[in-house]
Amino acid sequence: MFDDEPLPDAAPAPAAPLAGVPLAERLRPRTLDEVIGQRHLLGPGMPLRVAFDAGRLHSMILWGPPGVGKTTLARLMAGSFDAQFIAISAVLGGVKDIREAVERAQVAAAQGRRTVVFVDEVHRFNKAQQDAFLPHVEAGLFTFIGATTENPSFEVNSALLSRATVQVLKSLDAEELGQLIERGSAELGIAPPTPEAAQRLIGYADGDARRLLNAFDTSASLAQGAQIDETLLERALGEQLRRYDKGGDQFYDVISALHKSVRGSNPDGALYWFARMLDGGVDARYISRRLIRMASEDIGLADPRALRIALDAAEAYERLGSPEGELALAEAVVYLAVAAKSNAVYKAFNEVKAFIKQDQSRPVPVHLRNAPTKLMKELGYGHAYRYAHDEPNAYAAGEQYLPDGLEGQGWYAPVPRGLESRIADKLAELRRLDDEASAGA
Repeated sequence: MFDDEPLPDAAPAPAAPLAGVPLAERLRPRTLDEVIGQRHLLGPGMPLRVAFDAGRLHSMILWGPPGVGKTTLARLMAGSFDAQFIAISAVLGGVKDIREAVERAQVAAAQGRRTVVFVDEVHRFNKAQQDAFLPHVEAGLFTFIGATTENPSFEVNSALLSRATVQVLKSLDAEELGQLIERGSAELGIAPPTPEAAQRLIGYADGDARRLLNAFDTSASLAQGAQIDETLLERALGEQLRRYDKGGDQFYDVISALHKSVRGSNPDGALYWFARMLDGGVDARYISRRLIRMASEDIGLADPRALRIALDAAEAYERLGSPEGELALAEAVVYLAVAAKSNAVYKAFNEVKAFIKQDQSRPVPVHLRNAPTKLMKELGYGHAYRYAHDEPNAYAAGEQYLPDGLEGQGWYAPVPRGLESRIADKLAELRRLDDEASAGA
């Protein structure tokens, strides 16, 4: 569970392949310059590059999808600063492991050596386990680095977040994955895959460097020195690659079929395409993100419960994993399919964005402006603003909320379905009150 072997500042590439060592491990970067991707953090003048160059080691949360280099970056930090590296898996570890890490950090500190404590999947630790790090991070006993695939705003304690910066890592793009294939070919001493096979490998990896290298390693073993082509790639990766090619049209066609079945209120079709995606090896987390999008785009305020159900299903899957958590996603698929449909918010939001993009920058009406200073009050900021809660029915009839020149402009048009039919009735009544107020002015 622990690993206290820091990487050296630099290490030459091995002269020959290391038998039995996975390709992903053999290609693990040993210097920052060897890292592929994350230029927004590691490029010249970027946050982590500056920290490395300045010798400033600080606690942080590395947030990003699988296979983008979170563990590698943590190891590089420890190696660059000659710090003891202690790794804890939040899936397997607990308070006992944290206590042992603290003791080892105290021994290192007594010897004048710094320590980096790396917690993989830190979101799996509960509040008490996360709190156990706080006093030691505060005291500077060690530098804390957490890695997570989940939004730290929701999964990491605010107290711990306040003591660490959050660095967002991105999936590798096609060009970066192509560079990995080139390095893998050189490491294995074989010809690069055919362009078609390389493209399918890149699509199969879906931004995950580890997944790409493991698939490439498996294919190279099967090739036994021959060039990897599409046929050999399919033999190596099996049914998953043949039936569900993430680099090809079928991947997007099946996603489209699921989305359109939900939009078309057909639960059987939606379930069928959902099961096809799972059977094809799609990450259920990806599906859950698409369901959340569907709830916002195609259902909206016609049934606001849909978004909550999609979010709950995603959380249930995170807690249960496969296959148990898939049932929660199936439940969300059916609910979204049978829910009342509206894209009114989706349309209105897009129309407002398009309008603002081409419109001038209109000033905020004076009565809506904030007035925190005496001068602003003297200039009339906030003057004549009508506090809605003090008005009949908590509605300031006739009040202007859009900039001058946009009076009467409207974008949101609720549909006559589900809850939005009631929203439409309410808005009609409010407009009637506005008209009465205008006529009496």
